[in-house]
Amino acid sequence: MYGTLFSLKIGLGTQFVVLMLGITVGMGAALGGKVSDGILMWITDLAYAFPDLLAIILLRQVLSGRDWPILGTGDPQIPGFPAPLLVTIMAISFVSWVTIARLVRGQMLSLKEQDYVLAARAIGATPGRIVRAHMLPNTLSTVIVSVTFGIPLAIFAEGALGFIGLGVPSPYTSLGALMGDGYSNLFANNWLVVWPAAMVAILMLCFTFLGDGLRDALDPRTRK
Repeated sequence: MYGTLFSLKIGLGTQFVVLMLGITVGMGAALGGKVSDGILMWITDLAYAFPDLLAIILLRQVLSGRDWPILGTGDPQIPGFPAPLLVTIMAISFVSWVTIARLVRGQMLSLKEQDYVLAARAIGATPGRIVRAHMLPNTLSTVIVSVTFGIPLAIFAEGALGFIGLGVPSPYTSLGALMGDGYSNLFANNWLVVWPAAMVAILMLCFTFLGDGLRDALDPRTRK
């Protein structure tokens, strides 16, 4: 139960960071002009080019080896999120935000040419109001579905880190760390690995079903 709690915190915390960063970059690329679009998409492509697991491992080792003023190395700076947990969230978020950024950019570029956006611009609505009232609400439904699918991917990435010994350090734990600790006794007591692995599978299945349900509920093409 304790390992599941930390894995859920990593999955949800990662997607929160991914959501904020992806929306910011995607909106800046779509609404900021050709220069900002080219620069931000170049940065996005650069981040996308790195192998995911390798980039997470490198960032995890670099961030955990330093005393960051914001994160600290001892007591948690954010209630319920110790510094090692925040380091893991930051490392996984670095390779996960590009999908949301590209999705938001594509949606925003499409919405800019819609009739209701052009009408709002014609009657004198400010760019900020157009984004808040028309473009962002019509983008969030697709983004929420993508974030929901991203939660199990973040949990799985943390599980891979924990299994090879690069997850959250002791005294904290996670499902991946429990699998890594129990692997040495796999043939003597395989339940030490089976139970955490089963919880990872259940979490991934639950969030996948949730993402499917949200996609069907929020997609206007499926409404009758």
